[in-house]
Parts: sequence; structure tokens; C-alpha cells
Amino acid sequence: MRFYNIIIKYRFWLSILAVVLGVTLNVTGTGFWPIFPIYFIGLIGFASHFFIGPMRLIQEPMEAGNIEEVERILATIWFPNLLYKPVRSTYYTIKGNIAMMQQDFDTAEKHLKKSSSLGSAMPEAEGANKLQLGMMCMQKGDLKQGEAYIRAAIRAGIPDKESEAVAYLSMCQIFMNKREFRAAKDFFRRAKACKPTTKQVLDQVKEIEKYISRVPG
Repeated sequence: MRFYNIIIKYRFWLSILAVVLGVTLNVTGTGFWPIFPIYFIGLIGFASHFFIGPMRLIQEPMEAGNIEEVERILATIWFPNLLYKPVRSTYYTIKGNIAMMQQDFDTAEKHLKKSSSLGSAMPEAEGANKLQLGMMCMQKGDLKQGEAYIRAAIRAGIPDKESEAVAYLSMCQIFMNKREFRAAKDFFRRAKACKPTTKQVLDQVKEIEKYISRVPG
């Protein structure tokens, strides 16, 4: 695995080396076909660098919380529009998540919208993406667009129960604001059924629970 990661990290320069070696052998009199495999390896290296990129290298620093290393790896992708569509979607999702961590919500929204427009090979990833867009719309006070994104996230599927609970709690708040209390209570029940465990989500459940039982519907 480590060796494979090294190959991915340096494949662009290794591909250049392969092409230079092939040209050198050609110039020194070696026929084209005997050195065709060298050219072919170089071509595969270039294609994988530009169409797939180094996304595999991101997993380890992401798990370690090393965001600077993730950004450094992403910076080696010079032409993101050349990436294979599902890879490009993942690229923009990660860029959006990093921007959110840095509280740069405008940039985060731009990247996440690009990712959403491309779709995802995994519906759960698309659901998480749309949920983030919905939460950002709610922060800006655009409840209508926020509702549309969160509904789309629920339809696409959300990868974990904590995030699913957040989606239902957000819908509860939207419908409370619209004074559609029966729907708000239904979304609140769905949120509790997810049995969230993180403190932030539990605090939100307790806060809503204080007053939702007193509203009609």
C-alpha cells in the first residue's frame, strides 16, 4: 500500500522519465516497437494523473486531521475539470468541507454546489453534500432554499444517524417557523428515532423539546 501511494505521488514525474527514456532509446537507434511498453507506461501515468488525480493520498491525512497536508495534495491537481466526473465531485466536496472548517461559507457553498451538480457515485455522499448546502442556506436565513436542499438530502440518503437527526431537526425548525406544527412534530419524532448520541445534537433535541410539546398540532 505504501509503495502504491509513492507511485501515485510521483507518477507525473515518473511518466516524464518514461517518455524521456523512450525518446532517448529511439534516438540511439532502438526501434519503436521494442520500446512501445515504455511509452505506454508513460501514457497511462499521464492519463491517471490528470483524469484520476492523487485523491487516494488524501485518506490518511484526512483521518489524522492533517488539513494542511490535504490542501497540499489538492493543490497538485492543476486542472480539476479534467478529473473523471465522480472524482471531480469528490474533489469539490472536500474543498467545500475544508472551506466550511475555515468558516469561509461563500467558498464552501460554491464548491459544494459544483459537487452537487456533478452528482456522486454514492447516493449517501450526495445526501451529505445537499445537507451541508441546506444548513448553509439556513444560516443565511434562506429557509425556502434550505428546505429544498434538506429534502433532497433525505431523499438521496444520509450516511449516518447523527446527520440524519440533524436533517430532521432542521426540517422541524423550518416547519415551526412556517407554523405548520403537525409537520414540525413529525420531523421531531423522526429526529429522536435516529437516537443521536453526540452532545451537540442532543442539546438541540432538548432545546426543541422544551417548547414543541406546548404548540398545537
